[in-house]
Amino acid sequence: MIAGRVEGLSDDGLGIVRAKKKPVFIPFTYPGDYVEVHGTKRRFGRLLARDFALLEHSPLRQRPRCLHFGKCGGCLWQGLKYGAQLELKGELFERITGINAPIKGSPKIWGFRNVSNFIVTTEGIGLKEYGNPLGVVDLKECPVFSKRTPEYLRSLTGFLRETGLSPWNLRAKSGEVHYIQVREGKFTGEVMVNLIVHVEPSREVGEAFKDYFSFANSLYWSLKADERDDPRGEATLVKGKPYIREHIRDVTYLIHPNSFFQTNSYALPLLLKTVEGFTGGEKVLDLYSGVGTFGVYLAKRGFRVEGIEINPFAVEMANENARINDVSATFKVGRAEETPIGDYDTVIVDPPRKGLKEVAELLVKSGIEKIVYVSCNPKAFKLDYGRHLKKAYRIENALLIDMFPHTPHVEAVVELRRRLGF
Repeated sequence: MIAGRVEGLSDDGLGIVRAKKKPVFIPFTYPGDYVEVHGTKRRFGRLLARDFALLEHSPLRQRPRCLHFGKCGGCLWQGLKYGAQLELKGELFERITGINAPIKGSPKIWGFRNVSNFIVTTEGIGLKEYGNPLGVVDLKECPVFSKRTPEYLRSLTGFLRETGLSPWNLRAKSGEVHYIQVREGKFTGEVMVNLIVHVEPSREVGEAFKDYFSFANSLYWSLKADERDDPRGEATLVKGKPYIREHIRDVTYLIHPNSFFQTNSYALPLLLKTVEGFTGGEKVLDLYSGVGTFGVYLAKRGFRVEGIEINPFAVEMANENARINDVSATFKVGRAEETPIGDYDTVIVDPPRKGLKEVAELLVKSGIEKIVYVSCNPKAFKLDYGRHLKKAYRIENALLIDMFPHTPHVEAVVELRRRLGF
């Protein structure tokens, strides 16, 4: 047995207690907690507590709102007061990157997520347990997503009961229904339901699907060809519109099952305004442009925008978003690492979690005056900057936006300006 006070947090937000100078990592605990650990397991080269008791509460704690807190892997920090969450996110970011940056909190910290992916299994319908890839929390609610979560889950349960379709078996890797993805336009009230399945629907199943989810503005059946636990499949529209809309300030965005859109509609205006504030000149290159989240917004404000994105479907959506917003922005299919960096005033990069890698060297050689780097992975930014960008660019400004309340994650926007004489 190990007992001790949580002395700090790991980079991924776990509480740390020392046992004979060796760290033990404890989920759902915070600095100041006093805990008793009864069992551990080795995971990814470190000791993770799997059975522990909280003996004394940290003054940083608050009562969690969700009844599934402590088991569900979705909200590691829901037991932390929100002010403490913001402070600790800033500290973790500085520890990883060396950058002391102010942080802006999310305007809403409940019901802010515009999408949720519920896994449908023989163990229940909901989200994975923390630290247990074969465990599923059978959800009754999800306060960070939507008050309508119980309605969505009841509709699915009734549909499965009537049709006899089998939920996914995580151990056997077999079954018919794997995920249900629900998206909400927080500022439009529109709802998209996307069922990720391993079988084509019969006529009767298709009719039942429409009946049980009659409230959806857009209804999709996505055929999944692999056994991976991710909500991806070949999407086919069953009923309603092919897209739902979201309004962010004066911009309308179209959302599709297979497109990425920032998950916090309420904090997204803060992120967009920060990127705008760091962008200089008139001509902007939006690398990793996705569906045009940044590019269309900036074009609405008079910037001349060109975007590059590897996913052809995302490019199609970005150009459609530009069209419906009546802005001058052009998006093309291309690989960021093969893109010639021409005569632009600012390049915006919002790379995948792995970071820029060789694209960073391309930017160093480009002569571009300013880069706006958007990242949810501070370790990737640190590597990109330390290995490549630092040679030619200095950090001019940085601001953190809390797009992910109740988790250790944070979105960073860093303004890089070219060094004199380079």
